[in-house]
Amino acid sequence: MKKALFILGIFLTATLGLQAQAVNAGPVIEFDKEVHDYGEIEQHGNGVCEFTLTNTGNEPLIISQAKGSCGCTVPSYDKEPIMPGATSVIKVKYDTKRVGPINKAVTITSNATNSPSKVIRIKGTVLAAESGATSPVMERSAVAPVAE
Repeated sequence: MKKALFILGIFLTATLGLQAQAVNAGPVIEFDKEVHDYGEIEQHGNGVCEFTLTNTGNEPLIISQAKGSCGCTVPSYDKEPIMPGATSVIKVKYDTKRVGPINKAVTITSNATNSPSKVIRIKGTVLAAESGATSPVMERSAVAPVAE
């Protein structure tokens, strides 16, 4: 009986050890934040933010796609593999011409073993520009008249 319990104990220990190793196998994606809050941002203001990610796994991380939830949210990222222990940045540009609340998502698709499809978010409120301010479109048309 003691021999059977001993063998069972060794089997359980080996099984748990293999499961622990499997958790860290392959690329693992970790973000510094999952939500960027602009707070209040002025209309036509700088809508660029950054999300830093780290590959905490033991194989190269490859991001195959980053897609915004609408055309006003445009992500950009490095196309090169992110080596184990290395970091990279995903930049998200929100078009601040629309006044009102922001609540948009960017879906990251990768070969990460922990989260092959990860959603990061941006939020905040775009405030209307002051009434005396001109928009960039108006400024361009005043500077460059159309030739007839």
